[in-house]
Amino acid sequence: MHILIAPNAFKNSLDAAKVAEAINNGLQKSKLSCTTTCFPVADGGDGTARLLIDHLDGQFIPAIVNDPLKRKISSSFGWIEKNKTAVIELAAASGLRLLKADEYDPLIATTQGTGDLILEALNKNATKIILCIGGSATVDGGTGILTALGIRFFDAAKNELDDLPASLSFLAEIDLEGLDKRITTTEMIVLCDVENPLLGPVGAAAVFGPQKGASAKDVEVLEARLTKFHEVVLNKVGKDMAIIKHGGAAGGVAASLHTFLNAHLVNGIDYFLEATGFENELRKADVVITGEGSIDEQTLQGKGPFGVAKRAKESSLPVIAFGGRITIATHRSSQQYFDRLISINENTDDLEAAMKNTYTNLEKAAERLGDLL
Repeated sequence: MHILIAPNAFKNSLDAAKVAEAINNGLQKSKLSCTTTCFPVADGGDGTARLLIDHLDGQFIPAIVNDPLKRKISSSFGWIEKNKTAVIELAAASGLRLLKADEYDPLIATTQGTGDLILEALNKNATKIILCIGGSATVDGGTGILTALGIRFFDAAKNELDDLPASLSFLAEIDLEGLDKRITTTEMIVLCDVENPLLGPVGAAAVFGPQKGASAKDVEVLEARLTKFHEVVLNKVGKDMAIIKHGGAAGGVAASLHTFLNAHLVNGIDYFLEATGFENELRKADVVITGEGSIDEQTLQGKGPFGVAKRAKESSLPVIAFGGRITIATHRSSQQYFDRLISINENTDDLEAAMKNTYTNLEKAAERLGDLL
């Protein structure tokens, strides 16, 4: 039996490579006689750039950029010299992982640092930019990126809004004249890990604002800002950001980059699996194991394990998924794509302990699975 181990990261616990390693170790300790291939995956969230660069034989280029609170930090972006392609991870400049928990504040957090990384890529004459936008600390509608690239925003009195996103609700005019022209001849592909729209009850502010530190009142403010942004863009640019699939990803970054930079918005896991030759490994497998920290409704919206399972089922392969938390065990769609959903935590009440012991719990769960197989 040959088992393909293709998990996503367990958020805030283990990166995808470590998850795959733990599952592999558990299987090897079990009574099962098998061979394995570890193929950690990513869907546009934290760690996607590292896995892509590892697969595509690239390197990382250091850069000094602004963090979400406009402090200078050391960051980097991936670079593939043979085809002049930059792989940029938004979280490396504008991510929650750069902030302490008491610094989370989507009312002021900006994506300007991601714009700084895009400028660095343009300075290396990039012909393509792959932007992975999961893990953001922001709900700024991508205005930080756009400002870094030269777009200017004004209020009704023609005063430039230089403290975005705080002043976004005063937006009245958008000046595109200063946009760095190099971006118009550079292909941009945005890897999205969610399909949510920009606005509304399942939009950027309502769904993702609380994850980034927003209170219920803050969510109302963020929604109002994004609504104003949408209205001005519709009136001045003639494009409706509210109808864009994936538009709410990264607090509206996807909608902005598609609207202003003609970026291609793609499902992150589908792009990743295609770019890394996943099908070649799938052809050798008898069983596929995947997983992520929380297997829930969002998983079925196109997250990493769903993308893996979908392709495995197209090849009629059994799929087993590990999760720290599983809420869709009886969901019809989950049963269509996952033959078995296994929680690695026997006690789900102590979240802190469960996350601390993720590696050990994965290893034990994989060993039990191996014994069963």
